[in-house]
Amino acid sequence: MSREWWKGAVIYQIYPRSFQDSNGDGIGDLRGIINRLDYLEWLGVDALWLSPIFKSPMKDFGYDISDYLDIDPMFGTLDDFKELLQKSHERGMKVIVDQVYNHTSDKHEWFLESEKSRDNPKSDWYIWVDGEKDKLPNNWYAYFGGPAWEWNETRQQYYLHLFVKEQPDLNWRNPEVVKAVMDSIKFWLDMGVDGFRFDVVNMYYKDERLRDDPKVEGRNSPIDYHNYYRVFDNDRPETLLAVEKINDLVSQYNDRVTIGEVGSPMGTPAYFQYSMPGRLNMAFNFEFKEITDYSAKPYRDKIMETEKLFQSVAWPSYVLGNHDSSRFPTKFKNKKNKDKMVQVLATMLLTLRGTPFVYYGEELGMEDVEVPFEKMVDPEGINFWPKAKGRDPERTPMQWDDGYNASFSESEPWLPLSEKYKENNVKNQQNNPDSMLNYYKQVIQLRKNSNAIKFGALELIDIHENILSYRRKYENEEILIILNFSEEQFTTDDLGILDYKDVVLSNYKREKFEGCIASNEVLILKK
Repeated sequence: MSREWWKGAVIYQIYPRSFQDSNGDGIGDLRGIINRLDYLEWLGVDALWLSPIFKSPMKDFGYDISDYLDIDPMFGTLDDFKELLQKSHERGMKVIVDQVYNHTSDKHEWFLESEKSRDNPKSDWYIWVDGEKDKLPNNWYAYFGGPAWEWNETRQQYYLHLFVKEQPDLNWRNPEVVKAVMDSIKFWLDMGVDGFRFDVVNMYYKDERLRDDPKVEGRNSPIDYHNYYRVFDNDRPETLLAVEKINDLVSQYNDRVTIGEVGSPMGTPAYFQYSMPGRLNMAFNFEFKEITDYSAKPYRDKIMETEKLFQSVAWPSYVLGNHDSSRFPTKFKNKKNKDKMVQVLATMLLTLRGTPFVYYGEELGMEDVEVPFEKMVDPEGINFWPKAKGRDPERTPMQWDDGYNASFSESEPWLPLSEKYKENNVKNQQNNPDSMLNYYKQVIQLRKNSNAIKFGALELIDIHENILSYRRKYENEEILIILNFSEEQFTTDDLGILDYKDVVLSNYKREKFEGCIASNEVLILKK
């Protein structure tokens, strides 16, 4: 099996606004990330994925890009980015940037030209539709609420925006648009970035006939787009050709990675399609994020489904959370065994066959922060309040120590800090050998030292319905992972498990395995 670096890597997602502020404006920046590289090296992660840092009016906090080739002054300069790239590489860490090619900002020079007139050279760079004001072209809804169409008085036409109205969708059917996108990818590759995470990559192409999405019979959700099957505004077959074109470009450079966000109603089959050979290296498996039941079965089922589908054809990846979803430790905040439960899921993430992504603060067990309406900034939360809390709760600042503002900033942070930061922070946990942070570091180091975990085959083992267990094997190395998803204790001597006597890792600090599995226990064993 091939052993590309990204297959064995632990990739750490940084939301730059919330990681470290270096200039006292309450917002994280590139210089702040540079100042915290020693911590990331200590933790042992292999690559940093930065959510968007490009020029933007920040209507969607950087996912509305106005210049693909420059850094937003809020985060710093191109020179700052080049320094971050250099200093990360010196520490053996890769840097992955987040690019958004489904849409731009309405302040991007491309859109400013396109909206001027119907005969402008860039008139067809976006999706414009004839129609009458107040009579929408179809029933498509935006993900942040309301119709996905906005009337433009100058052109007397509608333009499409699948997100906020300030994010017009590009027209990927225009070859000039495709060339401009490829040129921007090449710009960053030539600078030395190690890869890209492509936002909503399955939405690039829309139905050419703009057909109505079918209504979900009987559903009347207060969130309008939930009432429709999203079949004509994403997952169009032409999009697979687009990612193949991207792959053709990126593969001309050594040791680069491409990752797709595929927010598809098709689930597993969709992200498998996007990560087939000749397309993207990986597409996120978001299905763990959707599991609310803390039990072995739903995770076992998803792993089995993924393994069966992917086999040796494509490489899987897994996440437990990100900037768009609730922090996974939140579901255990009222549980007496919260830390052990978090350790079970974290160990699963870091020992499965596939690349794990860790969202900043997960290693501390950070939870969602309750953000009052008057301090909300996320358009999703504001537009759907009180039906939805939006994405602010999982984007709050990193908790570095128990000092002023957790040493994130000298000024009031752009989002409120957790009330728990004085107890739960990096400094406290680094000094505590039994902390969540040191547990993450230990499992990451174990992964680094094990080809079986990084590259080996995976075989699910049936011990008990409340236990998720699997073997990882590569050449002569073989280990067994046992994860108890219950408060029960078990004794087992079946399936040859007692052959595994040596404890590589236990969240109970067990030194030898004699057949007893404690509640919410993690056991990594070898013969």
